[in-house]
Amino acid sequence: MNKYRGTEKDIHTRIYKFVISCFRDVVKKIPKTTENIPIISQVSSSLTSIGANDQEADATTSKKDFIAKYSIVRKETKETKYWLSFIRDTLLVEEKIVEPYIQECQEILMIVSKIIENTRF
Repeated sequence: MNKYRGTEKDIHTRIYKFVISCFRDVVKKIPKTTENIPIISQVSSSLTSIGANDQEADATTSKKDFIAKYSIVRKETKETKYWLSFIRDTLLVEEKIVEPYIQECQEILMIVSKIIENTRF
């Protein structure tokens, strides 16, 4: 049971806002050079997958399916964190812009991991 549903603490709201903001503030600011196109594609895919799988998890009818979908959310969040770190460390986007999204990725990762853990038991 999501006691935060409909509030700013709702994980679904938090993930959606993260995906939209990160896409707008980071992904769209990466220079579209030949060498950056694969990076843009990778981070876009992992980032949007977080949101899509979160929504799928919210609509599941079984505990097993919920855990499976949230495991994908966790995996995609880890991948997104990697790409954001890569973008920061290669100076594709200013560190001050990317760093808060890396931190939010880590927080979402911890929350989602705890949700999975709590659902298993």
